[in-house]
Amino acid sequence: MSILEEVNLLLNSFGVPVETGIYSSPAPESYVLITPMADVYNAFADNTALIETQEVRISIFTKGSYTALKNRVVKELLKACFTITARVYLGYEDSYHHYAIDLIKEYTLEEEAWQL
Repeated sequence: MSILEEVNLLLNSFGVPVETGIYSSPAPESYVLITPMADVYNAFADNTALIETQEVRISIFTKGSYTALKNRVVKELLKACFTITARVYLGYEDSYHHYAIDLIKEYTLEEEAWQL
């Protein structure tokens, strides 16, 4: 499983529209975007990567108050063992409040993944 899959599953349970990258439909009152940020190999043994760290940004866009949704998202991310690296209010854009949450998660790579 990847961070995108896990975050999508988690966020879809909130009943708020979720997209990856850009929102492709006319924007509703509230929606969430997931943006992939990085995939990094941090741990090696015998010249083989053992752990991949994946990073995404969750952007919450809402015309109303973002705090209730932000608090629910943060609580569920922490329960699901994600590491939150930043939380920041990015401003008011085109009638939407924009709040971003950056997170990472490490994934152990299976030996079979490296066999061609």
